[in-house]
Amino acid sequence: MGLNQPIPRARRPSPAYVKTLIKNAQVVLPGEVAQLDVVVEGDKIADVGPAVQLAVDETLDAAGLTLMPGVIDDQVHFREPGLTHKEDLEHASRACAKGGVTTFLEMPNTNPNTITVERLHEKLALASGKCRVNYGFYIGATPDNVEELKAAERTPGIKIFIGSSTGNLLVDQQEALERIFAETTLPLTAHCEDETTVRANAERLAGTTDVHDHSRIRDHQAAMIATTRAIDLAKRHHHRFHVLHISTGAETHLLADHGGLITGEACPHHLLFNTGDYDRLGTLIQMNPSLKHAEDNEQIWQALLDGRIQVIATDHAPHLLEEKQQPYPQSPSGLPAVENSLALMLNEVSRGRCTLPQVAHWMCDAPARVWDIVGKGRIAPGYDADLVLVDLNKTAEVRNEEQLTKCGWSPWHGESLTGWPVSTWVMGQQVFGDGRVDDAVRGREAIYDHSRGGYWAG
Repeated sequence: MGLNQPIPRARRPSPAYVKTLIKNAQVVLPGEVAQLDVVVEGDKIADVGPAVQLAVDETLDAAGLTLMPGVIDDQVHFREPGLTHKEDLEHASRACAKGGVTTFLEMPNTNPNTITVERLHEKLALASGKCRVNYGFYIGATPDNVEELKAAERTPGIKIFIGSSTGNLLVDQQEALERIFAETTLPLTAHCEDETTVRANAERLAGTTDVHDHSRIRDHQAAMIATTRAIDLAKRHHHRFHVLHISTGAETHLLADHGGLITGEACPHHLLFNTGDYDRLGTLIQMNPSLKHAEDNEQIWQALLDGRIQVIATDHAPHLLEEKQQPYPQSPSGLPAVENSLALMLNEVSRGRCTLPQVAHWMCDAPARVWDIVGKGRIAPGYDADLVLVDLNKTAEVRNEEQLTKCGWSPWHGESLTGWPVSTWVMGQQVFGDGRVDDAVRGREAIYDHSRGGYWAG
């Protein structure tokens, strides 16, 4: 198949299940890329590099293209219920499909907050009818919902806001944190910014209208204090803990002694933007945790490359453009990224900063391992057929008018990237191809086996 030809759209499997041969692609495997045939039968990968010619129902010739596992984005905010004027499950999951994200894990700070088992199950039921890709939802910690956290199942883990939240979801009292780490068993993750430090800085800079001050209010110390505190809790209580959206070089050095308990995550905006970009992009790149300096970018990259940080996720947190363009500090923090995250990282591959197997590890295999997700993250027999075909030679601009996310903009608008997803399969069904999303496809609830023990268990 020529690179300029449309990607064939596979038939949706019937109850008898279609068997599909994807041939001549460069296939991204753990640690290597090899030209292999891949056989998909129904919703599973049936074989990789079959030794004999198999009878199949259809053949897709992917010569010149690269087949990767579907991306697992373990940190998104899709705003449903409660804030659906900014984003919703339908638009966000369509954006996922276009961007090569086949599974997302969504945070609990919707309205109402996902802080009970009942609300968790309500969200799962809502997603089952709307999501074009696979889905999962964290349950949120409050100072007094430990019994709900202990009863929760069907979730990747517990999210704690140690800063950067309000109301019941803000948990910064030591006694409440000790209880959560001591009494629960699900994996824990947290937004780590020290609330006391942030408030003191905000008081010192009261009245500012300069977005540069956002990084002075949510400074290096705020991130470092909270991350240090959370890691100490995890080690003392021997509780698995995942550090979200690491924004400082200093934090990366806390991850070197993980003791089998600690994993970490970087986001594209903390890898690719810094305080020098405020002059160009202003409040569009206002984030929590805030952007830091160019040297922090470099240290976070180095921690990814040497394995101290394991995961790349987006923290996709959309707001309408008119909301983001309000003067600081009325402007909300957060930006959309799920639609372009894979292309952004493939562009870094094209620049020689990292390799395809590294990107597949950070965005596919590692999040599956961190959250004990069954059947996802690799191209291997028996794994779910969540796949993305990418064209490493395709160069295109990110354009606001082409975004599928409901907020309809990207901070990378106008940037030219090399390497793009061109076709996406979810559980064996082609959900994106030839530039279109198949809105008849529905993803499935992610399944977790927390007895696996997380990333360091192998």
